[in-house]
Formats: sequence, structure tokens, C-alpha cells
Amino acid sequence: MDEITHRPRRLRRTPALRRLVSETSVTTADLVAPLFVAEGIDAPRPIDSLPGHAQHTLDSLVAEAGRLLGLGITSVVLFGVPSDKDADGSGASDPDGIVQVALRRLAHEYGDALVRIPDLCLDEYTDHGHCGVLTGEGTVDNDATLVRYQEAAVAQAAAGANLVAPSGMMDGQVGAIRSALDAAGHLDVGILAYSAKYASALYGPFRDAVDVEIVGGGDRRAYQQDPANRREALLEVALDVEQGADIVMVKPAVTYLDVIADVAAAVDVPVAAYHVSGEYSMIKAAAERGWIDGTATAVEQLTAVKRAGADLILTYFAGELAPILDA
Repeated sequence: MDEITHRPRRLRRTPALRRLVSETSVTTADLVAPLFVAEGIDAPRPIDSLPGHAQHTLDSLVAEAGRLLGLGITSVVLFGVPSDKDADGSGASDPDGIVQVALRRLAHEYGDALVRIPDLCLDEYTDHGHCGVLTGEGTVDNDATLVRYQEAAVAQAAAGANLVAPSGMMDGQVGAIRSALDAAGHLDVGILAYSAKYASALYGPFRDAVDVEIVGGGDRRAYQQDPANRREALLEVALDVEQGADIVMVKPAVTYLDVIADVAAAVDVPVAAYHVSGEYSMIKAAAERGWIDGTATAVEQLTAVKRAGADLILTYFAGELAPILDA
């Protein structure tokens, strides 16, 4: 073989050489850890379909956030599991709702050391399981839902959110939330928008985690994106950026690497990707059976997401991988 043929392999011979020329690396600074906090429990409740994760009490939530900070994970996205639900999802905006109480605790304990990002949606709080208020015919009322999102955003900001994360895929949600935050004096609270959120089959473990079931066996395909479509993601993202999104997100991650790459090439704001519950649980299940190396597969997948263009990654692997990522 001639010199040119040998050149790539010369740089792969040792771990130190491979690290020297690595084009992409994932660090703890890139990761956001999802956490669940529940009312009405007195001890953490393990989530069977999300091994290693639990619905937390307020005390265990604070402890877990502290553990993550000690590992270098400085950002969390917070999901609430209320004791009571109703048609309007009133717990989402109640100052004494579980997420607002948790935000105040986390802000008190950790201040600016921890980036606090509450999920902003209604599905965890509604008795019908949809992401918005329903019409009399049982469809989601977009404009009525925007009012509820505004109320929830203001409540979350007042409780100590650094960013709010609207995930419901309602038309105009970013603009409505931005105007409400500004009117309430929360100009410094940013918006991490679920801009390209697909109607994926990979959300099942998450719905277990937040005790959500859509009444009547319905789905969210009328307002989440069609997995078959790529170009419309750029339209959704562009609208969110125009309306004031500080960060835009693609969800899921590994099955939408092409969309992440498209979005990263199209916008000047940071791009997030959500490595979702199903992506996590599939790795865990296969690793448990000895079919794959779970840790190596997780690192490979997160590296692929970063390589595609994501600046930050929401992942259930955050705490587990932190000790090895910055080693």
C-alpha cells in the first residue's frame, strides 16, 4: 500500500490518537437530564419501563439534582405528575402545582448553578390526556390552549424557571408565551421550543412515567408532526424562531438525524434534540439480554446526535454516562 492509503489508519492506532483527531465529542455540558416529580408519594417510585429512573418526591428530586450537579450535569428538564387532573389541566398553572413547588425548591437549593427547564404542556395535568383544552367535539382547541400555555409559562417563570419548554405543538405557542412572559416582566426567561416534535411510537415509557393515557384510545397526530415528513420541520422551526424561540428542538433524536442536520444548517439559534424514552429503553432492554454493550451503544447514539448538529441533548442517560464522558 502507498503512503496515502495508510494515512487514515495511522491516526486510529491508539485511543490517544483517535481522541486527538476526533471530530465530535459529547461532554456533560451538552446534556440535559429529564426528571419526574410526583404529588402524593412518600418515597421515589421506580418507573419499570425506564430502568434507573423514578417519579421523585420533592426531597428526592432535590437530592437527585444535587447528585447530577456533582457529576457535571448542570441542566434538568422537569415533568410533573399531579395527584388530581381535570379537563383544563389546572395544575399546570397553579402556583402550588407540583412543578411550581419543585422549581422553587430547586431555585432555593441550587440557585444559578442549576438550569431549571419545566416542560410546558397540559397532558400531564388533563384527565383526557391531550396536550390542550378540548372543544365540545373532542378535538384540541388551539387558541384556548394558547391561553392556558400563557398562564402556565408565567407561573413557571415566577417559580424560578430559567427556560420554559412548550412541547404541545400548538400553532403560535412560542409567540403567545413570549408575549405573556414579557408582559409579566419575565424578559430574562427563555423559551426552549419543541419545534419539530414528531408523532412517534417511541414515547411509551415516558407516558408511563407521567401517568398519561389518552382517553378513548386517541392519538396526537393532528398536532404533532408526521414521521414521514422532513421539509415541514423547517417550516415549524422557522415559525418558532420568528416568534422568539431561544432554542429549538427536534424530538425524537436518533430516528430523526436528517431533520437535526437540516435544522442545524438552517438556524442561528442553538439546536436541541431529545433522545427519548423509547430510544433509551430499547438500549436498556437489549443490554439486559446481553445482545449489545449498552454503554457503548448509548455513547455512540449520543455522538451521532451531536455529529448531526445538536448543540444540546436531553437524555435519560445523562447521569449514567456523565462519569465517563469527561474522563
